[in-house]
Amino acid sequence: MFAIRATLPEVSASLAAADFWGTRMKAFLAILFGACFAHAAGAQSPSAPVSGAGAGETKPPAPSAQAAPAAGGPLECLVEPHLVVHVGSAVDGVLEQVLVNRGDRVRKGQVVAKLQSGVESATLKLSQARVEFGRRKVERNEELFTKQLISALEWDELVTEVKLREQEVKRDEETLKLRTILSPIDGVVVERRLTPGEFIRTEKSVVLKLAQVDPLNVEVVVPAGYFKSLRAGMAGTVSFEPYLSGSYRATVVVVDQVVDAASGTLGVRLQLPNPNNRIPAGIKCSVVFRK
Repeated sequence: MFAIRATLPEVSASLAAADFWGTRMKAFLAILFGACFAHAAGAQSPSAPVSGAGAGETKPPAPSAQAAPAAGGPLECLVEPHLVVHVGSAVDGVLEQVLVNRGDRVRKGQVVAKLQSGVESATLKLSQARVEFGRRKVERNEELFTKQLISALEWDELVTEVKLREQEVKRDEETLKLRTILSPIDGVVVERRLTPGEFIRTEKSVVLKLAQVDPLNVEVVVPAGYFKSLRAGMAGTVSFEPYLSGSYRATVVVVDQVVDAASGTLGVRLQLPNPNNRIPAGIKCSVVFRK
């Protein structure tokens, strides 16, 4: 009993100290939470606009990228060939001749290359010989058929055989034509990719690259605000400074019906006559649309 009574003062002092520091801690935390709440409320409240000049003056919003520039202003453009064709072969084979070089002008239907065709030529001559023999055979038996010395069945077989041989000749002629490569357009040779002696595969071999440069395509990218004012058939004045002097008249042939959402623009194509290939493709230009 004496030991317990002796320690009661010490226990009371410890409890009093703990109660004191607990009260101080609660007060500190209350002040800290209150300061954080006040700061958060101030950050979320919108600031009042400041009028007048000075560092706090608000600026007007930037103009939309889709707005059209001043009416009648020149727009940048690019001149491109009307058509670009990669010419190959309809059949596999070994290239025998290439009859044109880079920069040459070609006409539609012109022979530009040939494949080796010895086998096909011999097959055609054999078919032609069979037709000639069949026709002579019919001539010899025609009198016999008239005199009824041969049956109608035998005569029909002779005539039908000649017709079949004639169809074989046509087939062999078409096969031989496939060994000759023709130009599909009027234009110029941009690139010659293969030389005689190389093997051609139908699915991936390109002998020549041709471009049609009359007429030319003038490609323009305009702001979406032009969509309502542009239409096919409108005229445009194209300038090629500093490459060429003067201005040239072109006609709108395509106005894209889909606007690029990322840039707010759309494509327009004009067609420009180019007699004698005076204007080269690939140069930059400027265009002004005329209503």
